[in-house]
Amino acid sequence: MTGMTHHFLKMNGLGNDFVVLDLRREPLALTDALARAIADREKGIGCDQLITIEEPRHGGDAFMGIRNQDGGTVEACGNAARCIGKLILDETGKDAVVIETLGGDTVATRADGGNITVDMGAPRLRWDEIPLSEEFQDTRGIELEIGPLGNPIMHSPGVVNVGNPHAVFFVEDADAIDLERSGPMLEHHPLFPERANISVAQVLSPTHLKLRTWERGVGLTRACGTAACAATVAAIRRRKTEREITVSLPGGDLTVEWREADNHIYMTGPVMLDYEGELDPALLSGAAA
Repeated sequence: MTGMTHHFLKMNGLGNDFVVLDLRREPLALTDALARAIADREKGIGCDQLITIEEPRHGGDAFMGIRNQDGGTVEACGNAARCIGKLILDETGKDAVVIETLGGDTVATRADGGNITVDMGAPRLRWDEIPLSEEFQDTRGIELEIGPLGNPIMHSPGVVNVGNPHAVFFVEDADAIDLERSGPMLEHHPLFPERANISVAQVLSPTHLKLRTWERGVGLTRACGTAACAATVAAIRRRKTEREITVSLPGGDLTVEWREADNHIYMTGPVMLDYEGELDPALLSGAAA
């Protein structure tokens, strides 16, 4: 790759930021090391996730590949799905496009105010679908707690898979929880064989959640779309909210609906193109070395 470069877009959804590479037009041998180098905020471009647009694999409009900051491949990213959805909607001129991911197909459509809605599909709720390392009949609240015995800081998270695994703790004050400390420990807890995204959710009203997330392979994030979806499902299952709500994240608000008619989760929110450029050839050759 020495001497070569590659066009990229820098995009974000509520501050959850991405470097987007279109591999349909410019192929690139993307290794874990190169993904980490591009995502590095000091030496590379810097992002929460590196997103690739690839040729569809089974009849969709495009395939979306997702790598976290640590270089690891993940199955789903709701904020990225909105960003890629907008790009493919603009490119094709269609009213709806199918974005394939390892976690399943996502349908993207336009919403009011320039927002994009993505159909995140049906949540997976059985313990072996999440997956958990041991059986729990009721995944609305599993036996897991942080803090002193008998007086835990957080306990009984709802667990949901929305293309990736999530544990959602309902708390009195989401800002009071030290997620930077508890997040890494819970992400790697033995109960989660594929690790998990860890969120704390505060119910502000029957139509409003406040959410903070420690994202698997990323850390604290300004917004995690799949976490917003998982938290909505977890709240509805525990009769804490209605089926369509606002989820307020540090980066802004999303609208999430878990629709009774088809059991699918619909997430609506903004998309931003920050800038575009060319990857530094030294970055490409250095990561390949």
